[in-house]
Amino acid sequence: MTLIPSVLVYLRRDDEVLLMHRHKEPNLGLWVAPGGKVELDESPYDAAQRELWEETGYRVTDLAFRGFCTEVCERPDWQWFLFIFVSEHFTGELHADLREGALAWTPLSVYFHDLPLPQADAIFAPRVLARHDGFFHAKFVYDTALKLTEWIEY
Repeated sequence: MTLIPSVLVYLRRDDEVLLMHRHKEPNLGLWVAPGGKVELDESPYDAAQRELWEETGYRVTDLAFRGFCTEVCERPDWQWFLFIFVSEHFTGELHADLREGALAWTPLSVYFHDLPLPQADAIFAPRVLARHDGFFHAKFVYDTALKLTEWIEY
């Protein structure tokens, strides 16, 4: 079993959030925040900055660490550590790395209610994007078909 450290970066602009419609696994066909795996020589913060730049063309001037989740399963390929960041301060021009998916600024109301999302994201995204909520920490447990069976908030 290998633990996979990864990051998600939610960029907020007023009442919108930047999302990617995934063109490949994991999460094929679902809407997610930009992000990816933490490389060997990186901190999660460094990885969040790099992944955001590579996938969107934006550079963040600050990142708020808003959540940490584990996603576990009896399958050895689904053991994730997920560091979740949010920023409202960024520079650059949006470009899409279409190998990963299509990017779109999306109203929060649409994101929370009308888009297909990964199961865990549907739970933690409203919490980490709320300006008044604190830090979100949880464990998500999946069966071997990757259906969420339980989650525990700490």
